[in-house]
Amino acid sequence: MDYKLIAVDIDGTLTNSRKEITPRTRYALLEAQAQGKKVILASGRHPLGVYPIARDLRLDAYGGYIMSFNGGKIIECATDRTIVSKLFPREYLPDIISVLKDSNITVITWDDKKIFADNKVNDYTYVEKDVLKLEMVVLDDFLAGIKFDINKILLAGEPDELDAYQEILKKRYDGLLEVYKSAPYFLELMPFGVSKGSMLPLLLEKLGVNRDELVAFGDNYNDMTMIGYAGLGVAMGNGEPEVQKIANYVCESNDEDGIAETLKKYVLK
Repeated sequence: MDYKLIAVDIDGTLTNSRKEITPRTRYALLEAQAQGKKVILASGRHPLGVYPIARDLRLDAYGGYIMSFNGGKIIECATDRTIVSKLFPREYLPDIISVLKDSNITVITWDDKKIFADNKVNDYTYVEKDVLKLEMVVLDDFLAGIKFDINKILLAGEPDELDAYQEILKKRYDGLLEVYKSAPYFLELMPFGVSKGSMLPLLLEKLGVNRDELVAFGDNYNDMTMIGYAGLGVAMGNGEPEVQKIANYVCESNDEDGIAETLKKYVLK
């Protein structure tokens, strides 16, 4: 198969355990683009956390795309134009806050420049701050402080507590919101129908590419729809067992240049 499109998750996939892109993986993606393949950075991150990587991989020069917020916002790198933006339904926020009131879980969202968190800040809240390198504003009244459009709500907390609230929120918002983990300590709340796998077809149609010509790499639960949709769905060797089970192929880990090895085997000429 002549694969034309490469969709890549960032954390735990493109970056290694030190949050770095190795020279070998970077070269493989640059070489793939030089051979006419297009790259999509598909991440749960805010766009500001993806732009530096997109620039480093020269997605602007090669016509690549950013899918941030798990596909909730899609940006054309060559023009820096937002071509899709799915907004979170704000009417659910008061109820979400009420459900979580007795928990130790932080509620997080973003505007174009800052992170906003409620006052139940925990160690995992700072993981997001460290990744994005943005100022964080802690709000005593989260609902009153969020007066702008948002794309996603992120919940940060201890894995066991998040697991319990994931089940509660999935049942409560069945058919209304997407609820899934992106890390053991992160739970994503997305507009209904928004996931990496559900938003990729919009790009494929725009580019005239079939799903059989798509390779997708991921490691965590929010990558499962993308891996399942792709012609070649690749789970990282460090990925969650459930993700590996649905993949067409399990590659080396993110510390072993799994992306570069797979591109060499299946994509690069």
